[in-house]
Amino acid sequence: MMGLKFISTGRCVPSKIVTNDDMSQIVDTSDEWIRTRTGIAQRYFSDGETAVDLAVGAARQAMERANVRPEEIGVCVVATCTPDHSAPSDACLVQAALGIPEDVPCFDLNAGCTGFLYGLETVRGLLSLGSKPYALLIGCEQLSRVLDMTDRSTCVLFGDGAGAAVLGLEEGALWEALLGSRGNWEILWVNGPGPETAAVHMNGQGVYRFAVEAIPSCANTLLERSGLTMDDIDWIVPHQANRRIIETAAKRLHAPIEKFYQNMERYGNTSAASIPIALDEMNTAGLLKRGQRVMCIGFGAGLTWGGALFQW
Repeated sequence: MMGLKFISTGRCVPSKIVTNDDMSQIVDTSDEWIRTRTGIAQRYFSDGETAVDLAVGAARQAMERANVRPEEIGVCVVATCTPDHSAPSDACLVQAALGIPEDVPCFDLNAGCTGFLYGLETVRGLLSLGSKPYALLIGCEQLSRVLDMTDRSTCVLFGDGAGAAVLGLEEGALWEALLGSRGNWEILWVNGPGPETAAVHMNGQGVYRFAVEAIPSCANTLLERSGLTMDDIDWIVPHQANRRIIETAAKRLHAPIEKFYQNMERYGNTSAASIPIALDEMNTAGLLKRGQRVMCIGFGAGLTWGGALFQW
């Protein structure tokens, strides 16, 4: 089977840092309230940057690190639920900014916070049909544009940012992936184009119950399919939504919390960007070493969930 290999990663966040104390000046909350319930200390909000600016910044960094030229890219996908426009797609504008040739499919993909993992399987399939060696996959969100700043249950959770990866196919590489969905708009939704103002709406308890079920189920399925055990996994990189969710999932998996990489303290929940941002942060810090087995697991609006198990 042809598996995906990560060639390089990149990330880009806005220049503006918004701390919990800053949020307490906008809405009835406090640093202690946010930290104890979510693990978040700060997030980035765009201040003049567009979503495409962030996507291009992360993509360019990943391509430069891989020494990959635009003409070597065979597919460009942006996973997002907050694009700059309904049309054209962010991916097409990334293509134009980076000089990727016109014979390359470029499009956005919306699977909520699971978008980057849906994107992995999407580009794996498209690469196998084409002749160019690399895919460019970006998770990018500008959630600050769709926050109700009077709703403290949601506005303190989310941030803006982008993470990118250059990927290639490799015969025989470890690769297991799982994607799923459970149609439900009542737990987590964002209004789209239409008469209502776009804003994130969330049933926090509903999201929590869904997430602590989805993460262990997804992880156990990936382990069963691969013939591996939790002891064989070096890192679990979950969607960075909430520290309590991750801690509960770790307990249900009987896995040490140290295996679960967490950075929501610095970024908040960046939806489809959270996993690629985390991977790039780990990569640049030297935490990811070639040959390590990595499991990424996401969950989000849709409802959607997904996982990927691969060797770095």
